[in-house]
Amino acid sequence: MTADLATLARDLDVARDVLAAEAAGLGALAAALDASFTRAVDLLGAVTGRIVVSGMGKSGHVGRKIAATLASTGSPALFVHPAEASHGDLGMIVPGDAVLALSNSGETVELADLVAHSRRFGLPLVAITAQADSALASAADVALLLPVAREACPMGLAPTTSTTMQMALGDALAVALLTRRGFGPADFRQFHPGGKLGARLRRVREIMHAGDALPLAGPDTTMDAALVLMTSKRFGCLGVIDAEGRLCGIFTDGDLRRAMGPALLDRRLSEVMTAAPRTIGPDMLAAEALHLMTAPERPITALFVVDAERRPCGILHIHDLLRAAVV
Repeated sequence: MTADLATLARDLDVARDVLAAEAAGLGALAAALDASFTRAVDLLGAVTGRIVVSGMGKSGHVGRKIAATLASTGSPALFVHPAEASHGDLGMIVPGDAVLALSNSGETVELADLVAHSRRFGLPLVAITAQADSALASAADVALLLPVAREACPMGLAPTTSTTMQMALGDALAVALLTRRGFGPADFRQFHPGGKLGARLRRVREIMHAGDALPLAGPDTTMDAALVLMTSKRFGCLGVIDAEGRLCGIFTDGDLRRAMGPALLDRRLSEVMTAAPRTIGPDMLAAEALHLMTAPERPITALFVVDAERRPCGILHIHDLLRAAVV
């Protein structure tokens, strides 16, 4: 059933109010951050075990996401449900671990046993809560306090703005930790081998064609021989190499069209090639190759891979990136 215009306008007003309320909450959270955030990063960054995240209800759902983000960015983490912790799962939490507990009120009774366990074994405890004088904040080594902010729910009851702030604060902790560790693209790919993200983080050497597949010729090669070689290699181009084997130019289908004329077959590659072509190194990311090949000022379909001496060691075609799901 299609909504009438009045209903549509009302729905949009509600949606915009929700987003405005949550954006205001995030702004207040950013302004409220202080030295306690750095202390929390110190504690969590020093653990030799895992960061154990816990929370009940909506805070628990947010906690699962925070644990997943931490684990995927170089901070080993897991989520432990506080109710299950009281029925045996406390055994998962051992010396060397730290606890990150979420509770907006700071009085979630289900967290009591987990908090007591962390105190009994001297495990670092970081709390995310809105109440500075709550039981959770009082027990924690560091309490990260959420500022007063209006819930987006019109009744002010459903966790909305508060859970958005919790999640954003978890993201801030994860990113601060990965920055301290110098966590880079290669590390990221180790934890994200699948899907499009994993494909974009593959190295050029994993995708490129090498060896006999390379379409290479010298600058003195005549066009009749060059065209036969270019057709046999099926990349739509030739790399032109000098006497030392360094790439000095490229000859493409576009160069061929521009050079068309009655004496074409007698001309040499050095006369019609494009000098100083774009190249990439074998250890660069596939995503960087895609960026070079799709540059809006001059997109290209093939890219030579060269070593430090500018000697060709591979070639990439845009179809290779498509097949590898980089695009």
